[in-house]
Amino acid sequence: GGRTRLQLEEDKFKNCSNMVFLSFLQALCDVSLAQKSDVDKAVAAAKEAFEDGEWGKMNPRDRGRLIYKLADLMEEHQEELATIETIDSGAVYTLALKTHVGMSIQTFRYFAGWCDKIQGSTIPINQARPNRNLTFTKKEPIGVCAIIIPWNYPLMMLAWKTAACLAAGNTVVLKPAQVTPLTALKFAELSARAGIPKGVVNILPGSGAVVGQHLSDHPDVRKLGFTGSTEIGKHIMKSCAVSNVKKVSLELGGKSPLIIFSDCDIDKAVSVFFNKGENCIAAGRIFVEDSIHDQFVKRVVEEVEKMKIGDPLDRSTDHGPQNHKTHLEKLLEYCQIANMEGATLVYGGKQVQRPGFFFEPTVFTDVQDHMYIAKEESFGPIMIISKFRSGDVDDVLRRANATEYGLASGVFTQDISKALYVSERLNAGTVFVNTYNKTDVASPFGGFKQSGFGKDLGQEALNEYLRIKAVTIEY
Repeated sequence: GGRTRLQLEEDKFKNCSNMVFLSFLQALCDVSLAQKSDVDKAVAAAKEAFEDGEWGKMNPRDRGRLIYKLADLMEEHQEELATIETIDSGAVYTLALKTHVGMSIQTFRYFAGWCDKIQGSTIPINQARPNRNLTFTKKEPIGVCAIIIPWNYPLMMLAWKTAACLAAGNTVVLKPAQVTPLTALKFAELSARAGIPKGVVNILPGSGAVVGQHLSDHPDVRKLGFTGSTEIGKHIMKSCAVSNVKKVSLELGGKSPLIIFSDCDIDKAVSVFFNKGENCIAAGRIFVEDSIHDQFVKRVVEEVEKMKIGDPLDRSTDHGPQNHKTHLEKLLEYCQIANMEGATLVYGGKQVQRPGFFFEPTVFTDVQDHMYIAKEESFGPIMIISKFRSGDVDDVLRRANATEYGLASGVFTQDISKALYVSERLNAGTVFVNTYNKTDVASPFGGFKQSGFGKDLGQEALNEYLRIKAVTIEY
């Protein structure tokens, strides 16, 4: 996570204001780097477990019982999982415990309850008398499923996809992000302890170029679920089509608009930098009605100034380090471009002068629609604020929808008619009204346009890991 475990005193750095700290790192552990041969072994194990093993023959209710047991074990080890997640990803411990780990446990419990409720239907069809027909559908598991997840919520992204995949009766080969593999490996240990049979859960730490590519190409993988960038998602989609026309679900990039009207509850509308801005549905561009713009910016800066930046294992820390060096460098470049294009830097914009990959929470105003930062996702703690004219709802909607992304969106207003009007017209898979970033295991999550397709969470997520078979009987 870019932090050092060396306990360095603040006074050692008080005279080093011009220094940049990039090299104060300490290895946490060694992790194996999977190769193509490991992918072949894992897929073969998953295929055998599905076709010939205990898992493929298991009663759905018994399958649910094992997934419930896995969730219980995750809860028993939640502090350990949160600690691993913190030192691996840089997430502050309190958030890791509540969200990264807490929502993961909830997700497995939710889908465990679905195992014995996956059912088809009977369908009336035209009958040529005197013969009669019975047509019914069966929802079946697909088989071996590959899952590729990002580094921002390592355990939670695993849970969002793997829980639905297992509940549907599939086996899984999962590649965690190369920079955050540790909670996935602990999850594999807990899966074995829960009694999930051999070959059902396979974890392959490795690179996207080797492991991810081979999973996309592998003929025995029948479904691939991916969360990551739009660019990589497009590449995966092509590979899956060429190899064996795999079923694919993609949760990709975002530039989520948040529209704040003057009649909002401004205390709720003032955003904070959730998970260091490493959040796929982060409000990537905030549109504020001009009559409250200056007040809103002032309140944002007041909240940011209260944030404690530091050791993510410290329970009082609000803002930890960015995940890795390359990402920190991207954020610095992002801010340089913003300054060059004429946006106004109100707060932050620099690396924090302490060991590790710490980046200041940053606020830009006077952002115009043509600017790079108005179009491209930062995936970091950078707030982009633009004004819109009071009362011009349709114009701000046009601007909010002028993006190829459509993952999430939001609106703050106490006018219910305005809220419904805006939520109907925002072109995104999720719309938040008078709240933001509030996800739940029962609510489907997924994007439109180049933010991908398919759903995680909710009943709809099961359909991503099932195939429907129609059976017609004449009698």
